Parts: sequence; structure tokens; C-alpha cells
Amino acid sequence: MKSPSFFALLVLASQAEGNETPILEPVSVTSTRMERPLADTPAAITVIEADRRQQAQPRLQLDESLNRVPGLYLQNRYNFAQGLRLSSRGFGARSPFGVRGLRVNVDGFPETLPDGQSQLDSIDLFAVEQLTILRGPSSLLYGNATGGVVDIRTAAQPVTESASATVIGGNDALRQANVQASSQHQRNHQAFILTALDYAGHREQSEVRKYQLTAQAGWQPDEDRALTVFLTAMDTPYANDPGGLTRQQAHQDRHMATRFSNTLDAGQTVDQQRLGLHYRDDALGNAVINARLFVSQRDFQQQLPFPGSSLIDYHRLFYGARLDATLPFTVRDRPHRLLVGLDADRQQDARGRHAVNANGAITSVTADEDQYATASGVFMQLDSHVTDNLMLTVGARTDRLRMTIDDHLLGDGDNSGERAFDETSYSAGLAWQLSRHHTLYANTGTAFESPTFTELANPSGAGGFNPALTSQTAVNMELGVRSSLLDRLYLEAALFRVDVDDEITPYDLNGRTFYQNAGKTRRDGIEISLEHATTDQLTLALSWTWSDFRFVEFQDNQQQADVSGKRLPGLPEHHLYAEAYWQNESGLFASLEGIFSSHRYAENTNVTRVGSELLINLKGGKQWRLGEQTWSLFAGINNLLDREYYSNLRINANSDRPVSERGYFEPGPGLGYYAGVTLNW
Repeated sequence: MKSPSFFALLVLASQAEGNETPILEPVSVTSTRMERPLADTPAAITVIEADRRQQAQPRLQLDESLNRVPGLYLQNRYNFAQGLRLSSRGFGARSPFGVRGLRVNVDGFPETLPDGQSQLDSIDLFAVEQLTILRGPSSLLYGNATGGVVDIRTAAQPVTESASATVIGGNDALRQANVQASSQHQRNHQAFILTALDYAGHREQSEVRKYQLTAQAGWQPDEDRALTVFLTAMDTPYANDPGGLTRQQAHQDRHMATRFSNTLDAGQTVDQQRLGLHYRDDALGNAVINARLFVSQRDFQQQLPFPGSSLIDYHRLFYGARLDATLPFTVRDRPHRLLVGLDADRQQDARGRHAVNANGAITSVTADEDQYATASGVFMQLDSHVTDNLMLTVGARTDRLRMTIDDHLLGDGDNSGERAFDETSYSAGLAWQLSRHHTLYANTGTAFESPTFTELANPSGAGGFNPALTSQTAVNMELGVRSSLLDRLYLEAALFRVDVDDEITPYDLNGRTFYQNAGKTRRDGIEISLEHATTDQLTLALSWTWSDFRFVEFQDNQQQADVSGKRLPGLPEHHLYAEAYWQNESGLFASLEGIFSSHRYAENTNVTRVGSELLINLKGGKQWRLGEQTWSLFAGINNLLDREYYSNLRINANSDRPVSERGYFEPGPGLGYYAGVTLNW
């Protein structure tokens, strides 16, 4: 039986003769920057092996693999111009595009900019080997984030020569192709992955075409040293934006785009490359040293779906370095490990903005500026075995972020400016192994999140930075358990509270989104994940998240309302995932999954209530071997019940308009299908 996920490793219990209790295979995690057993980690962490989770998936967005992770909520799967919105414990839900509040790393290199903004569009899902999700404050580990870490590992070092080709097709003119190959010769290895996507989408003005390359080459001079070069490249000739509809428009025609999305040809073009170098050295005594250097460039142009100052372009250079060392030592016969490190990043954007009329003609230049962000952080973390079964973890980090604008458009005055943020973060945690089957943990920590360049835009129209906007800070407390219960049952559960001061929240003014600090908010929640290896062929999985996220003190000046006690918009109180996965020895497999979300609100005032949603997805296929080749045929049906739902809410959108005229809603597709074939040799 092929293990259906990380947690289903518990079925290895059946291999222990006469043992009724599952034995979990030891798992190490690296998203905490210090490689250590999961059992010693006092935090809510989920590890997903991509070979199982991506089985028979169309691989359009990360939500296909991450929907099962409690504490996460994902939206915006089908608008490639805005990007997948990923939130952890409510952090990141406010982002109109991209990812906020979480640190995203790929092979140890940051996809998160110094100002805190992340993009997921350059990650090729065909290249992903493993996903590790750390929920909770991550400022200690990487700085400038309050929601957690998404750590992605791509094509691992190959042990044999291999190659594969995949083609996928589906409704709404979905066409996707992938080829990949890897090899190893003595102490050298190479791998490359190339993917092409062409997709019309289910709404008008939602087409996307994208090409991606992921490659690496490595050299290992001896058993203790390794040097690896990583290259990623992406070319997106177009990713169109159908815009957000009013509720009346969405009910009238769920496939329509907004008027200006069509007339302005709203969307974006992107070109990006990144080169990274990783050196690992285990030869200096018992120490482990990791050093990384990277540089990336991104050319970007986007027409937003409204006339006015809505045509944006930038050229970005992003580079930096990571250095950390793990130093083991012993005190009074007790093992300890000290992690120390340094991060340094630099972001340089040459950014422009133009005003366009209702016909799309450029009428003026509204911005011409250079933006610079420099971030540096120094951190340390100590793991101490207080007893054989009790691990104490403490750590601290200090960060400095400097943001500068050099204005070149001086006709409206010199709007240059500078902001600096100095923050220190702390954390402490305990992991107590009651037995090899049960671990309890507790942690507390502080975190911060600075405004991005986009969020610092000045609503007064004077340019430069918004002087009233500052960082948000958070204090997190968490209790959790990881446990094997009964026979073949695995449980993960976490109870948490996060208090946030000066939470950054969006509002709209004359079609543009601006940001303000929201006083105080509080997040209380429960996350539970269960997985049961019911038989050698059938595995059942269930995850549930309960969220009570509210404004504690906040006077919303845009809406001229006191929203204290209101729920944070865009987030359901209950989110439930369930899956039944079946596979037999012949290579035949099938999966039935359900995703339920309770109602949510579209704005701070909680006036617009969006009803609950239930999606049922079915997929399956068959694998078989012919000589030296392995063939896989697969197919899937999404939204099997053909339910109407919203794949995204544009939170607080058009908040300067009457409620009935606000374009909150991006409808999701009805029943859809896809099929594909993979050849491995």
C-alpha cells in the first residue's frame, strides 16, 4: 500500500509483529531552520508529501494540496492576475493580491520580499516535493510575519536517472503540459522541470498563459559538504483579471467580467528569474552550517479593472543572503543545540503608474519613483533537553527594515520619503513526550508585520508614505497535542489565542485600496486533524477549524462606524475538510473530498453576509507498469454538485460606494472536469 499522506505513516504499525499501537516513522522538519524531529517541535506543523497529495490533481494552485491543513483558508484560485490568497489563523486574509502575513520559502530561498509581500505565481507545482506549514508567529525564524511559514521543497537530489511527461486537458479550454528529467553521476546530480499552462477560465477576461522552468545542479565533494545551484524562470504573457462583481451582477451572470475589465483589458504580464546558491557543511565538528545567496529579477505590468490611476509597472531586483549554524553541545550530560544566524535582503523597484480613461488611453503619468527596502535580522534559538522527554525551546530575533522612496515626478512636489522599523521578537516553548505515541506542547511568542510599499500609499494624494500607518504586533499563545490513538488513528490538535495591536486593514477610496491600523483584534481558535488508516486500502481524513476572529477596539473612519466586536471580514467561523482515499495493489485509486465553509462577511461593518459553501470533488485513476515504463491515467470532477459559490471575496472593496454597488464577489466555476496522462521512464 502506498501511504496516502504523511500522517498515514502510522500504518507501519502493522509491520511491528504483535504490536497493536501504531509506530510513527520518525520525521524531521527544517522549516524551523534547525533540523530536528517533529516530536521535539513545540508548534503546530503539518508536513505534506506532494507525491500523494498531487496525485490526479490539475495542479493549478496550491489550494489543491493545502485545503486539508487546519488553520489555513484559501481563496482566489481562479484569478491568476490576483494570485492565490492564503491566510493562516486569519493573517493574510486582507491581501487583495498575493500573500501577506506569512513567510514563503522555496528550497530555503525567500519568496517573501523585505517589505512582507509574497507571490506564489513563480512556484511550479509539478516541481514540489514537500510542503511544510508552520502555523503561528514566525518573526523569530524569518522576521516580518505574524501568520506562519510555508516551506516548499522542490525536486530532491535524484538517486537514479528518471524522466516523465504529463499532459492535462479539461473544460474551459484547460491545457497543461510538463516534462522533467533528473540524473546522478558519482557525486554530481542534475534535474530540470518545464511546465506550460494555457487556460481560458470560466469567466470572461480570465485567460492565462504561463511557462515555468525549475532546475538544479549539485556537487558533493564528500559526505559532509554539498553545493547546489538553483534556477527558476517564469514567463506569463498574460493573466487577465475579470474583476469583482456586485451581488446583483453575480446572480445575473456568474461568467461575466466587470465592464472596465473588458474595455481596459485588465490583467498583467510577468517575467521573472531567480538564481540561488546553497552550501551545506557538516564537517566542522558536530556543527551544521548553511549558507545561501540568491538574486532575482521581475518585470511586471498590470492594468487594474477601473479607469483612473490604474496602469502599474515595475522592474524589481531582489537579492540577499542567509547564514545559519547549528551548534550541539552537552551540559551536565544533557544535550543542547544552539542555532544562530543572520539574514540580509535588498529590494529595489523602479516603479511607474499611469492614469487611463474609460477607453484605456493613457492620459497622464501619476507616479515615477524608485523604491528601496533593506532588511536585516540576527537571531538565536536554543533547544535544551531538560529531561529525556521534555524539550525547552527559547529564542530571540532583532530586525531592522528601512524603506525609501525616491520620487522622480516632481510636478506635484517632491514626494520622496523614508520609513524605518526596528522590531525584536521572542518565543518560548515546551514539548513533552508522554510516550513515543503522544506529545504535548505549549508555546508563546511575539511577532510583527510591517506595512508593504503598496499598503503605505498615502490616501491624501500627496505621495510618499502614509505617516499614520505603522506595523502591527502580535502576541501568540498555543497549546497542542500530536498523538496516535487506538489502532491506526492519528490526531493533531491545537488551541490558540493571538492578540494583535494596530492590525493593518484595507479600505477603498476612489477605486484604489488604502490601509489603516485597526486598533486591537483578537483571534481565538481550535484546529483539529484526524487521519485513520481504516484498512490497508482505505484511509479517511478529517480536519476542522473553529475561528473567532474579532475587532476588539476599532473606529472605522472610512465607514464612520465603531466596529468593535465585529468579526474580521472574509473568514468563516467553521472550516471543514473531509476525504476518503482508496487504493489497491493493482494501481487503481480514487479520492472523494468535501470542503465546507460557514458564512463570512465582506467588510469590517459585517453588513454583507455571504452564505456557507460546500464543494465536493472526485478524482481517481490507475497506474500500471509496462516494461521499464510506468503509465498513469487520471481524471477528476470539481464541484460535483454544481453548487454556486464565490471563489474569492474582495474584502472592503469599493467601500466608498453604497453597499449594493460594491464589487466584492468573484464567482467560482460550476461543475468542471479534467483528465490527464503521465509517462515515467
